[in-house]
Amino acid sequence: MPGGNRIFVDAITKYCASRGIACEVKSQGWLIVMRSGDKRRFALGYDLGLNSAISHRIASDKAATSDILAMSGIPCIAHTQFSNPVLADYAPTTGLREAMRDLLRQHPQGVVVKPNEGTSGRLVFNVMNEAELDEAARRIFAAHLSLAISPFVEIAEEVRVVLIDDTPLAVYAKQRTADWRHNLDLGARPVLLPTGEARDACVALAIRAAQAIGIRFASVDIVRTADEWKVLEINSGVMMETLGRHHPELALAAYATALDKVFG
Repeated sequence: MPGGNRIFVDAITKYCASRGIACEVKSQGWLIVMRSGDKRRFALGYDLGLNSAISHRIASDKAATSDILAMSGIPCIAHTQFSNPVLADYAPTTGLREAMRDLLRQHPQGVVVKPNEGTSGRLVFNVMNEAELDEAARRIFAAHLSLAISPFVEIAEEVRVVLIDDTPLAVYAKQRTADWRHNLDLGARPVLLPTGEARDACVALAIRAAQAIGIRFASVDIVRTADEWKVLEINSGVMMETLGRHHPELALAAYATALDKVFG
């Protein structure tokens, strides 16, 4: 956050101060070291260390997440992974361009091309033709080792469910502005979802998704298409910066609940 700490950093320092836990903020807030008696715990980026390494890696990989959700019978937006040609020694790249074009042909309504690992809506392209596909791939591969392609779908609503151990901590819709995307970093506003059928459906689907990849602390993005609610992605690093600006008490309470788990 320009000119100040991230909500994440503030939440941790306030939590530690209120409980007599020693807290050192390093690397401009990117690393936090916490000590309570003989316990030493770390926060790195937006990771509190509650998730296993494999569940974190799966959640960070959009295509892997969608594959596992589909195998588990959980409605989701399909993502197909393509490796950067620089990885030719480690991943098949023969026919890469044609395979991406074939996927585009299967979805005449267009596709969305994005980094396979990444957040905040950076380098996300709505692609309608082969020229746009080639340009999107070129730009993403200049900065990332893989990309993911998903079919473009009309999204009526997007909801984020923040969970810890299958318990919802925050449930809110992302109310977009003029952009076709619902990213909070691109101007979407968090609106708390009231108790009701929609909230219940989103929470139930988020819990199923989290259980499928074995993740404890995560935010699950769920979208409503023309026919049903589907999982868009799972985020292992729980970022609540925008939520914290609109509802600081909710973000602080959510992180405090997670930190209670960290210190047992």
